[in-house]
Amino acid sequence: MAYVFKNSRGVNYILHSKEVLLKGGRKQMIYFFARDERPGALDAVPAGYIVQETTKTGMPILKKK
Repeated sequence: MAYVFKNSRGVNYILHSKEVLLKGGRKQMIYFFARDERPGALDAVPAGYIVQETTKTGMPILKKK
């Protein structure tokens, strides 16, 4: 079951992760929210992170604790 965040406007967002390759050849894990479920959906918020909602658009973001 994917992690779902419901914002103050009532819109559901699903948390995803993806490993990307940076220009220098280093790999980095990125986290993002989407309205639909895609490959890479996560079951829980990663350790050391919290979910916050942006005030202007209502889009959720991950922040380090």
